[in-house]
Amino acid sequence: MIQVEGLTKDYGKRRAIDNLSFHAEQGDILGFLGPNGAGKTTTMRILTGYMPPTAGRAEIAGFDVVEQSLEVRRRVGYLPETVPLYPEMSVFEYLKFMGELRNLRDIEDRVDEVLEVVHMEERSDSYIGSLSKGMRQRVGLAQALLHKPEVLILDEPTIGLDPTQIIDVRNLIRELGKERTVLLSTHILSEAQQVCNRVLIINKGRIVVEDTPERLQSRLAGSQRVVLKVRGEPDGLETVLGKVPGISRVNLRPDNTLEFELTPGQDVRPDVARAVINSGFDLLELHAIDVSLEDIFVELTREEPQPPSVSDDGEEEAAFDTDEIAEDEVEE
Repeated sequence: MIQVEGLTKDYGKRRAIDNLSFHAEQGDILGFLGPNGAGKTTTMRILTGYMPPTAGRAEIAGFDVVEQSLEVRRRVGYLPETVPLYPEMSVFEYLKFMGELRNLRDIEDRVDEVLEVVHMEERSDSYIGSLSKGMRQRVGLAQALLHKPEVLILDEPTIGLDPTQIIDVRNLIRELGKERTVLLSTHILSEAQQVCNRVLIINKGRIVVEDTPERLQSRLAGSQRVVLKVRGEPDGLETVLGKVPGISRVNLRPDNTLEFELTPGQDVRPDVARAVINSGFDLLELHAIDVSLEDIFVELTREEPQPPSVSDDGEEEAAFDTDEIAEDEVEE
């Protein structure tokens, strides 16, 4: 339902996304992860027909987002991070108005249907300005569902919600994903683990990995992480551990414990215990730690600070967020 090949977008000399290629089928909930400025919002805006790419192509339900933009918009439901709502309108009036803009038939019946889907039928007469943030997110999701889209593109759908509201919205997304293709941008990594069946991590405008959350964890967990604690200060223990075959990346943590990685396929913890005791330390703790999606994200997006770029006249240019440029250059 979503097919992206070589998608690239430039803002002047800055490249927001660089040769992105991925796909998602019906029933997929694809988590779109990355640090601020990685190019997530730019990609979503291209897929929704909001702006054209510089190069590459993208298709939604078989229609090109540039050449057949109107057909794409008929098949995409889009929930931006900031939902464009009218606070002086009631929920029903707003959704009816959005349905009229789309020339939908039997608008009032369709509004009743989507209100039931997002569990807001009892708030249809409430003014949008009086609703909580969570309720407004539901109204935004309702407008994205009005025209029965085949593809849902959701940009940070749970941002700013309280824990109960987050759980409700996640459950709703899981239900919607059974019949549609969902592309879900989020900064909440646990959300991707709980909701998505595939995860795509983007950094500096490029895809660094695409896989299921479970396989991502297994891949990084191939290098098992172990925490070691001794009595007193661990002075010199980093050197001792560095000499044990099969150990890499020994780090002293703020709590005076040591964290290190074991080479995949090897468990040298007995050797570690002997080396520690033979060096005169009292071993208090030695255990493996689980690898979370947060660990994977940090590992894959770790980067050194970038120097400012230099313009043609030799002046330094300040680094900036390309997704913020998208918001500034294109009026919402």
